Amino acid sequence: MNPKTKHTNLIKNQAKQLGFLSCGISKAVFLEEEAPRLEKWLNNNMHGQMQYMENHFDKRLDPTKLVEGSKSVISLLLNYYPSEQQNQDSFKISKYAYGTDYHFIIKDKLKSFLQFIQEEIGEVSGRAFVDSAPVLDKAWAAKSGLGWIGKHSNLLTQQVGSFYFIAELIIDLELEYDTVTTDHCGTCTKCIDACPTQAITEPYVVDGSKCISYFTIELKENIPSEFKGKFDDWMFGCDICQDVCPWNRFSKAHNEPLFNPHPELVTMTKKDWEEITQETFSKVFKKSAVKRTKFSGLKRNINFLKD
Repeated sequence: MNPKTKHTNLIKNQAKQLGFLSCGISKAVFLEEEAPRLEKWLNNNMHGQMQYMENHFDKRLDPTKLVEGSKSVISLLLNYYPSEQQNQDSFKISKYAYGTDYHFIIKDKLKSFLQFIQEEIGEVSGRAFVDSAPVLDKAWAAKSGLGWIGKHSNLLTQQVGSFYFIAELIIDLELEYDTVTTDHCGTCTKCIDACPTQAITEPYVVDGSKCISYFTIELKENIPSEFKGKFDDWMFGCDICQDVCPWNRFSKAHNEPLFNPHPELVTMTKKDWEEITQETFSKVFKKSAVKRTKFSGLKRNINFLKD
């Protein structure tokens, strides 16, 4: 077996050992197809106030600018689909934020993954990325054959849908590369039809500045009044386009205990949320991604839903 095949097999087996759903590998090259798409999206101000999206344009498209001498982008998926969901009479939180903030969990896994590669293969340099750096993770995952980008702009996989996190290791080791998979959205427009704020302006294009997730997490000022009554009770994030997607019929519950929700999170009612105190917020969301919006942000969102 040649070293490339041996190293590729070793890496894919270890990804499984670490609990990742799947692992795909692609050559670390400039993302030519993405460049005009990203430029157009930014020029149309579809990133709203997410100023950070404008930064590091070249790094977003060229992994060798993030990791010098990089040869391979290893894309990994980690399932977060919950086994239990919130009470029906509740303001809603996106499923990805039920448990411990995924950044911590995945970073730890990636750190031990890189260490494993260095111990088993030798001197390999690289960096781990969990959506906090300028990496177009969905584009890399699609390029690595892990799925296709759906009309709602999320990565989709026939076997498991789209409820998973995407992360990368970019390393300076040549490996065997996977091939792109085909698009299976067909004529379906369920995600486009279901979006209450019409954020999916055309198939495969999402206007981030109209997305409920943007309003409830990223936007720091008041939510524009024209969106009143269109949030379908979402107070942090939104899963509508994923919930209606036929491919998510195949979602299976994750087996990562740290992603399990705080017991109070699944039982709280709308009334409980309306009366939430800083103390309860700190307890329920101790290590959660919901902390990003802060207590004041969550209160603002709840008030917007109930007024």
